[in-house]
Amino acid sequence: MGKVAVGVAVVAGAAVVAVGALVVRRRMLSAGRWARAAEIVAELEEQCATPTTRLLQMAEAMTVEMHAGLASDGGSKLKMLISYVDNLPTGHEKGLFYALDLGGTNFRVLRVQLGGKDGRVVKQEAEEVSIPPQLMVGSSDDLFDFIAAELAKFVASEGEDFHLPAGRQRELGFTFSFPVQQSSIASGTLVKWTKGFSITGTVGEDVVAELTRAMERQGLDMRVVALVNDTIGTLAGGIYYDKDVVAAVILGTGTNAAYIERAHAIPKWHGLLPKSGEMVINMEWGNFRSSHLPMTEYDQALDLDSLNPGEQIFEKLISGMYLGDILRRVLLKLAEEAALFGDVVPPKLKEPFILRTPNMSAMHHDKSSDLRLVGSKLKEILGIQNTTLKTRKLIVNLCDIIAKRGARLAAAGIVGILKKQGRDTLHDGSSKPRTVIAMDGGLFEHYTIFSKCLESTLTELLGEEVAATLFIEHANDGSGIGAALLAASHSQYLEVEES
Repeated sequence: MGKVAVGVAVVAGAAVVAVGALVVRRRMLSAGRWARAAEIVAELEEQCATPTTRLLQMAEAMTVEMHAGLASDGGSKLKMLISYVDNLPTGHEKGLFYALDLGGTNFRVLRVQLGGKDGRVVKQEAEEVSIPPQLMVGSSDDLFDFIAAELAKFVASEGEDFHLPAGRQRELGFTFSFPVQQSSIASGTLVKWTKGFSITGTVGEDVVAELTRAMERQGLDMRVVALVNDTIGTLAGGIYYDKDVVAAVILGTGTNAAYIERAHAIPKWHGLLPKSGEMVINMEWGNFRSSHLPMTEYDQALDLDSLNPGEQIFEKLISGMYLGDILRRVLLKLAEEAALFGDVVPPKLKEPFILRTPNMSAMHHDKSSDLRLVGSKLKEILGIQNTTLKTRKLIVNLCDIIAKRGARLAAAGIVGILKKQGRDTLHDGSSKPRTVIAMDGGLFEHYTIFSKCLESTLTELLGEEVAATLFIEHANDGSGIGAALLAASHSQYLEVEES
């Protein structure tokens, strides 16, 4: 009996030792994994660093590229496109104007009744229409006939609150968010289709002429007086309500900027100087690139995997289309090299763009003590179960690194525009004029940490005194109301009214 008891004790002791060894091994393994995870995060933080000096160098590089793009076509990564918008809304516009916003799988039609300085926007109505998938890959006539038919229906529903003076043609602002080579305020040839459209017979054609012919086939008496993009529409919408607006920036799925330039400062402009002495420039700033941009291995891999490698580098660092996928790529490395989510790499982490920026924003803004929302997003989107609080905190930190890099780079881009306009410093003895930037886009509007970081970075780069004269205003719906306002400011009846 004594021998049995001793045997049992020995076996039990050995088991305890074995379990203890296993626990120690697991702890060591876990410590090793966390050390590797910390290394990966530290590398990312270092590569994403945006110290003030670097941002000021980037702003200077933006200004240099702006000068080069204004000097000649192809002279810069920034296209610096002449928009032919030389007459921005003043607030005095009166009458009924329409807008058509075509930029994706849906389009919108909109009408506004403008009441001049006192009435402003008296009334507006809009409708959204889905484009049948077959029309996105059909013929040019089929697409434009469908759009014109819907526009005609919308015009037919015009109520008594909208007044068109007798003998006048309805006028339309056309927001067309595809690459066009513009040749006047109301004409532009399509360079290529994007966003899933692949229509024969439109590339190289004037999109305004295509729409006009389709409206004639519908018996719709309407004239396109302005062809614009959403950024220029945002600038128009902003300046309609605040005359101190000098530029517009879109920070949404994509990103772009437009600003008001002195016409004589555009060497590549060979036409007559406009009466206003000004011209709106569409920068296409998403294509900016510079050695001062902090690029990581994740950014380089995302660029290589994209449909346009080597293009739109600035956009890939700062816009809503890409921020979530940069985060996914970092999480994938952490899963593969530090087993952050256990021994098996979650398969969904390998799916490009599965983690969208609104979900990243939701995790970043999680204020709960146990970061419950972070846990539920990981489970719901990536199928990752039972994460620890330590893991969730790490993920919030990653969101912070990626989002704030984007916001700080966007702020440096804005400072580059202000430098070009001579608004980055206060001139001795002069009054302190207000400088207003009209902003739009879901990233700016809904990702609060991003937009607050952008604004604080502007103060950091410009200094308190200059920053006190700078205002960021949300200008909603540039592609709709902005286009209608540009139709009003470029109306064929303006001279009649002025005389």
